[in-house]
Amino acid sequence: MLSPSSVARIAHLDRKPELVHANPAIRVPTFAEIYNSYFGFVWSCTRRLGVGEAEMDDVVQEIFIVVHSRLSTLQQPDSLRSWIYGIIRRSVSTYHRAKRTKITSTTLSSEPEIQYPQQPSPQQLAEQSDQVQLLWSLLEKIDAPKREVFVLTEIDELTAPEIAAAIDVPINTVYSRLRAARQELEEALQRHYARTKRGQPCST
Repeated sequence: MLSPSSVARIAHLDRKPELVHANPAIRVPTFAEIYNSYFGFVWSCTRRLGVGEAEMDDVVQEIFIVVHSRLSTLQQPDSLRSWIYGIIRRSVSTYHRAKRTKITSTTLSSEPEIQYPQQPSPQQLAEQSDQVQLLWSLLEKIDAPKREVFVLTEIDELTAPEIAAAIDVPINTVYSRLRAARQELEEALQRHYARTKRGQPCST
């Protein structure tokens, strides 16, 4: 979770009056409402996109700062989740680029980037089981674009239109990636259970 100082830094951003959409019939949520409602979503998405545990506080804080700075540009408050996810995605991409640049400039040996996930998010701590760990290990074998759509659909419960808006692809691409991810996951599960039944090592 964010440290008290980080929370304090974010909290002061909401001292401005409530934002009002250009259409007066549409109310834009305040920053405080967004923070309270979407903190868990931001945290879990950020962790699953490969941000290291030690950097989570800083990256999540930066995401919410960007959310606050761009809140006045929100055109469709009913698509808030996809809008926030777009910010998460860009912020995490910036994080990974900066990390790679730092490693290259200091000629340090690179550690592999975390894929879905090496460590659970706070929301997943109560769900640890062999089945959950198996799911993540199999998802790591699916290429990133398909895996992203699968997780946003099945774990974060975004709709196909929300995902299309968030990752800026046609909605048919979302559906095709989701179908492919489900098929690959099903085939991987079948191979896993076949090996388990034969008593072979359960590598996927």
